[in-house]
Amino acid sequence: MVFELLSDVGTTTWLAVLFVLVLSWYWTASQSKNLPPSPGIALPFIGHMYLLEKNPRKQFERWVKRFGPAFSLRFGMNQVVVLNTYDVLKEALVKQGDHFSDRPTNGFAAANIPDHTKGVIFSSGANWKEQRTASLAILRTFGMGKNILAEKISVEVSKYIEALSESGGKPTDIRTLTNVSVSNIICSIIFGKRYEFDDPKFIELINALNLTVSSVSGTSLLHFIPALRLLPFDPLKSKQLIANLSATQIFAQKMIDEIKHDSTNSENFIAAYISEMKDKEKRGESTLLDETNLARVIDNLFAAGTETTSTTILWSLLFVLHNPEVQKKIYQEILEQVGVNRAPTIQDRPKLKYLTAFIMETQRIASIVPYSLIHFCNQDATVAGYTIPKGTQILPNLDAVLMDEKIWGDPRNFRPERFLDEQGNIKNREELIPFSIGRRICLGESLAKMELFLYLSSLFQRFEILPAKDNSIPPMKETFGVVVSPPPYEIRCVERQADVKK
Repeated sequence: MVFELLSDVGTTTWLAVLFVLVLSWYWTASQSKNLPPSPGIALPFIGHMYLLEKNPRKQFERWVKRFGPAFSLRFGMNQVVVLNTYDVLKEALVKQGDHFSDRPTNGFAAANIPDHTKGVIFSSGANWKEQRTASLAILRTFGMGKNILAEKISVEVSKYIEALSESGGKPTDIRTLTNVSVSNIICSIIFGKRYEFDDPKFIELINALNLTVSSVSGTSLLHFIPALRLLPFDPLKSKQLIANLSATQIFAQKMIDEIKHDSTNSENFIAAYISEMKDKEKRGESTLLDETNLARVIDNLFAAGTETTSTTILWSLLFVLHNPEVQKKIYQEILEQVGVNRAPTIQDRPKLKYLTAFIMETQRIASIVPYSLIHFCNQDATVAGYTIPKGTQILPNLDAVLMDEKIWGDPRNFRPERFLDEQGNIKNREELIPFSIGRRICLGESLAKMELFLYLSSLFQRFEILPAKDNSIPPMKETFGVVVSPPPYEIRCVERQADVKK
């Protein structure tokens, strides 16, 4: 019977099946014998992609429980190792930073988007080091981590609060307003000015940024199998991504040209970068600072400094809707430590300890960038006893650390108190790594922390955050992508005190 069934299948088909099986065996056998374990057979051309779910977070969680500190995946022709514990991430990204700080250069974006590997986020080696060093120095000149920048943020926050008050406590989706307001802070640093929310040039920038973020999530497969861009009808949005990134690049270059020829506008990131570039040239120093890198740095700063902060704010408000007692505690602390006759300032941060713990807990449990960005192993290395061959791509599983039961005890419970000691003081946990760790830690970490504190303290001081409809709280769902965001939802921002100074 079996032989009769087999004889019904064509010889060509069986040869094809045999070829695939032999190729799979050869592919598996050719791999390093000491790689971390993998969840199944890697098929030719697609590797383990056939195992992946649309939202892989639960799936990765199961694999972490099964394999522990690290596991291997094959995506297309790329070997990927996923690192899952804080100790292993520290071993690789901190202690062996020389080996694991580069970015891959063989993906879809690098091959199809001009100058994609310039700037800070996606560059490597000497170019990355010089761009990051120069960018950090300039940002610190403009007050990153200092009170002078906090004052600029406070100006934008006051505009944001006034815009929210115009809703009159009616149901509204504040996603766009929040995104626009946070983007304006980056504008004040890079361009030396803020824009009105209805300014055409500002709207052009925001639209380009939003389109880029919305399209990048669908193109992750292209990083590993660039040939998929040839599929008809653009199902993975590759053409859309290229067009959107091109729009942001054109905008960045337009602003560089404008500021370069405007001697009255010199107090901004662009002017400072160009000045540093020219100074090095005059001194005869070899430098990689140039306008192409500057344009990509601008893109990087907007991408890193807008979407993540605004998304964290949206998660924060969703968490207080689900935990109304938390909002009461935050407001009571604000009443006691700040009052209602002035807006909170950055000097109030040491006093608003529960709010600070609330922000830390939001960053932990929301885990909005669960897998950080891909790293590249530039030489053979050993991590957690496993061999990591040169050319391996490294996926830092921040999700696994932020939800590790061994660290947090009850990681799925939203509990700001975990970041407070018995005296009510902040407990800084090194395992809280929403900005990643090592040399590639987020460039705008200190800016993001200032923004979150100032936006949320002012929000909770001025408004009570309520669901759009009584007894109808938006579900705690997520839209998975490079940045994990809550689905659109409406809230009511109900004025608490009429005598808060504007």
